[in-house]
This record gives sequence, C-alpha cells and structure tokens, in this order.
Amino acid sequence: MYGLLKPALFRMDPEKAHHWTLRQFRRSLRVPLLGSTLSSAWKLDSPKLERKLMGLTFPNPVGLAAGFDKNAEHIDLMQRLGFGFIEIGTVTPLAQDGNAQPRLFRLPADEALINRMGFNNAGVEAAVENLKKSKPGVVIGGNIGKNKITENDRAVDDYLISYKALRNHVDYFVINVSSPNTPGLRELQRREPLLRLLSAVQELNQQSSTIRPILLKVAPDITDMQREDIAEVLLQSQMTGLITCNTTISRDGLRTSAESISAMGAGGLSGAPLYDQSLQQLRWFRSALPRDMVIIGVGGINSPERATEMLDAGADLLQIYSALIYEGPALIKSIKRRLMTRPRG
Repeated sequence: MYGLLKPALFRMDPEKAHHWTLRQFRRSLRVPLLGSTLSSAWKLDSPKLERKLMGLTFPNPVGLAAGFDKNAEHIDLMQRLGFGFIEIGTVTPLAQDGNAQPRLFRLPADEALINRMGFNNAGVEAAVENLKKSKPGVVIGGNIGKNKITENDRAVDDYLISYKALRNHVDYFVINVSSPNTPGLRELQRREPLLRLLSAVQELNQQSSTIRPILLKVAPDITDMQREDIAEVLLQSQMTGLITCNTTISRDGLRTSAESISAMGAGGLSGAPLYDQSLQQLRWFRSALPRDMVIIGVGGINSPERATEMLDAGADLLQIYSALIYEGPALIKSIKRRLMTRPRG
C-alpha cells in the first residue's frame, strides 16, 4: 500500500506529508475491517524477538527513533506498526516553534533527509498530557533537550525540569546534546559540561522513587579523543547506555547534486548515507564500554541486512526513522522476520 502512496507523498512538502500521512493512518484504523486488516499485515510477535534490557521487557528490538513523534501524540498508531519501543521527543520544558520553514528536505537519490527542525515541540507538559491518554503495549522513551533560549550555563535546569515532569510517564530517558540544529547544543558534549549535566540528572534520578534508565545520544561528528572523553563520562556518571548516533553535518559522498544540497542549507543529514559512519562509531563504543552498558544503534538502517549487521557489531537495540519515509512500514516486519532466524548469543 505504501508503494502506491509514495509517489504522491513525495510530491508534497516533506513536513506536510508527514502530518497528512499520520492523519490518514488514524482515519484508516477507525474503519473496522480496514483497520484490523492493516494491523494484521504489520503484526509479527514471537518470544524469539523479546529482549530484556535495562530492567525492561522489549517485545522486539526495533524501535522508533526520536523526532517522529515529538509530542507523544501518535504512540497508539506507531505501536500498531509493530515497533518494540517508541522514543518521543525531543521534548523541551517550554513549547517552541523550532526553525523557520522549510526545514525538512528529501534527497531521494541518496534515500536521505536533511532537517533543521530545531526541537519544535509543544513543551513537556503537553507531552505529559498526551502520555496520560495513551495505553502503550510497548516501552516508551523520553528524549529531552534544552530550549533554544536557554544558555548553556543553565542547560542543566532544562533537563532536570523535563526529567521531573516525565519520570512517571516514560520507561527510560535519553539526554540529547547532539542535535546540530540548536545553536551551541553540541558544546554540551565536551567532557566537563557533559559530566556536569549527566551527574546532575543521575543524582536526581537516584533520589527518585521511580529510578529510570538514562542513556546519552551522541553525534557522529566527533573525534576519537571526544569518544574517549564521552566513554569515561558515561562510566563516571553511571549512565545506563548510549544511543549512536544523531544526524551528521557531513555531506560527503552524496549522489544528490552539490547545487541542490547547497540550496537546502544547513541541517543534520540522516538516512542511508549515515550508516557506515554510525556502524563504525557503534563498533568503537562497543569495544570501549562494558558489555552490560546498553547501546542502541540508529542511523541508516534501511534493510534487514543492515539491521543484522548493526546487532552483530554490538547493538542491543535498533531504531529507525528516515527509512520509514523511503521503505514504508513493511520494513519493520521484514527486519523482525530476519531477526527471528538470527542466532542469539
């Protein structure tokens, strides 16, 4: 079905197509026969797919990456597609519009996207209200960041506000300091500010009656020395794990013309071209971190083969987003089908 819709969707503005597709999906599921047929087509459950990690039970290891459902409005829809976990956000304490439109661009020749959304979201309290209404049968993650107007020396306050608001409504947290679309945010990946931030969130977490796993999401555009610092900070602050990686500011090796890319302007690149960079970074962190520290692999996973390779490289769980735009929701089931035949070890 997605193959029939895709040409029409690709003639629409990418951001408008995203919202239009979700509206039509919701309407389709309200039609009794059509809704049950679609859900059955995407359904694939098996004990072989289940993962027990971070004190949580994941129905399967294929998750929806942050950015797709920023305000926790579509959890019911996304779990019907067969995801084992859904990460909402990035959520900030205050609502913000994000960057000016257009801010999302397709690169069909590369099966990639460029975005400079800028943490557009309705604010943490809106996310909480939406989470209260949902009854997920999957694990829910809360990806949190700072508001654009918040200076870096006060960034810790923003993360603590969102942690406090969400801690009774999500199963794990992700500290996002790696988006390239909020000015100065990636400066928080440096050793000292990162240690200060993670330690503050972890201290509050440990004092809570609802202790949550906390992971850090990192950028692909970091050096080996920066990776070493991040690995040490993760251990020192007793983080549960790592998500590698966010979008890249690199434009190397793309098939799309340089003129077209230049016209799109700044933003983070995601999708198929990110895969090799993401896989290499995952392997680096897997070798540097204890085996019990969870790593979620994300970036360019657009086939069962790439999903398997990412797991073989040491990922415990996977996330996809951009591949949904190019491959459609059938990708989730095809990955799970392949994983059912993969030896666990």
